[in-house]
Amino acid sequence: MVLKTFGWSFAITALGLVAAVFYDGWTAFGVVAILAVLEISLSFDNAVVNAGILKKMNAFWQKIFLTIGVLIAVFGMRLVFPVVIVAISAKLGPIEAVDLAFNQPDRYQQLVTDAHPSIAAFGGMFLLMIFLDFVFEERDIQWLRWIERPLAKLGKVDMLSVCVALIALLIASVTVATHAHQHGGVHVDKAATVLLSGVAGLITYLIVGGLSGFFENRLEEEEEREHEAEEEAKRAGKKPTAVVLAGKAAFFMFLYLEVLDASFSFDGVIGAFAITNDIVLMALGLGIGAMYVRSLTVYLVRQGTLDDYVYLEHGAHYAIGALAVILLVTIQYEINEVITGLVGVVLIAWSFFSSVRRNKKLAAAEGKATSPDEKTEVSSGL
Repeated sequence: MVLKTFGWSFAITALGLVAAVFYDGWTAFGVVAILAVLEISLSFDNAVVNAGILKKMNAFWQKIFLTIGVLIAVFGMRLVFPVVIVAISAKLGPIEAVDLAFNQPDRYQQLVTDAHPSIAAFGGMFLLMIFLDFVFEERDIQWLRWIERPLAKLGKVDMLSVCVALIALLIASVTVATHAHQHGGVHVDKAATVLLSGVAGLITYLIVGGLSGFFENRLEEEEEREHEAEEEAKRAGKKPTAVVLAGKAAFFMFLYLEVLDASFSFDGVIGAFAITNDIVLMALGLGIGAMYVRSLTVYLVRQGTLDDYVYLEHGAHYAIGALAVILLVTIQYEINEVITGLVGVVLIAWSFFSSVRRNKKLAAAEGKATSPDEKTEVSSGL
């Protein structure tokens, strides 16, 4: 099972590390390995959230996620995205931006750093909306009840998550303007860029998330129609049309996953510059990490881990909320990538152990309800 799910990741790791050695020796090998670990640690929460969405998709779309989705994630976000950002921010042509990335890495790094406020505002708003919509929703299973119960009640207010997100964006942009004013001049352009990018992130979430939610709600209807269409096709001697009928729902969920992955990858791409400014090594290291995140997502779905450890999804969303806040804070202040990675790991580990403790309590309660012998057995196991 592990080899089947992670086989491609192992193969890409081997190829990537060998390519690094041929490209720039054993130093490059070490840099790529570190970048891969960085990407995995920063994106573990991504895998948990992705798994919650991917489990609703059929095997066909899961394969699309692992093939076309990987191409988008590895080449699009880890290689093309940094170049596009430089091209837009420096007002360069795509060929000039590529030339800069390969031949003037220091200048290239500076341009990406200059573009960080707009990247952080866009990604921060997108991720913040995911977190807010999660905590403002009424749920049967609650992890941190003292937080989740009152927030779920507040969530009955229409558009509350949008209002909270916009307030956070206004605070971030005002902080930028105030800080610039205190240090010798009002950088209206920077504050306006933060506002514009943040609103773009919010709009992207509302469009893609809205379409995804709409089709997700119709998924049961689609499945019923699919079944009826298959039966009719069999009776008429025609080909079944299952993929067509499942296509809309699965496609928009796939699109949502890709935008989600893009937002998660912002911190990895920016953090990678703390280790190297070589675009080739960045693409290799972050690409390897992205493959493992993809494989881990599928593994969580196939093993039913989210069903067994019910608080994992909560922990992942809290990690998303923390990452969103960190991205918005980094518009003006520097935060070490180690802190960013550790926050997510700690929250997910905490939710995992909370799930284990819950499962033990449920097992003990079941033992108590069945027989005295089983009760003794469960108690001794705890």
